[in-house]
Amino acid sequence: MWWFGGLHANLLAAWQRGRGGAVRALDAGCGTGGFLARLVAAMPGIDAFGVELDQGACAVARAKSRCPVVAGNINALPFADQSFDVIFSADVLCHSGVEERAALEGLRRCLRPGGVLILNLPAYRWLYSAHDVAVDNARRYDRKELLRLLADNGFSAVQARYWNFVLFPLMLLRRKLLRGDDEGDVALLPATVERVFAACLALERGLVATGIKLPFGGSILAIAVRE
Repeated sequence: MWWFGGLHANLLAAWQRGRGGAVRALDAGCGTGGFLARLVAAMPGIDAFGVELDQGACAVARAKSRCPVVAGNINALPFADQSFDVIFSADVLCHSGVEERAALEGLRRCLRPGGVLILNLPAYRWLYSAHDVAVDNARRYDRKELLRLLADNGFSAVQARYWNFVLFPLMLLRRKLLRGDDEGDVALLPATVERVFAACLALERGLVATGIKLPFGGSILAIAVRE
């Protein structure tokens, strides 16, 4: 799906621009292992782990990524202090069962000093819709709010940017004007539409790589460092 392809590419680009290298990494809330598989393919030699609440998803993630994946809750991560150089977490902090401060405290605890946290989260509280209900989102964020939340929980050198800018008008139309009662947007589209949407996200990544800051978007990508 165009969305997951773009998300995974953005997460990788965020790490490779900032630090890169062969490291010990965690995908906190790895789902069925799509990003873990892409991470180890893109960075041979990386020591990657996953943690996921759902036992069935853990089994799929292990098979897909060939990485160790443990069952656990992001509110109480089952790893020792200072275990990882980088932790990725995509669209997890926003879930209804997640306690923001407990989760951020655990993520910080599991990072080594100077370790990097890379977060993706849905943007704008006012954009909350039936899609969020369908995927169990309890929260959406704006950029300044997320920067403040990370700083308040022991992270420094925080950066955050919006993405999914080009397609944002379509997203707004779909979520607010053409909304259904219980509809989520996680579904494959016709192949031509998938290619066009994927190309839009690739165009954005190219713009960001040149230093351009997108003024808004449907998601926020944040990079923070454990002090």
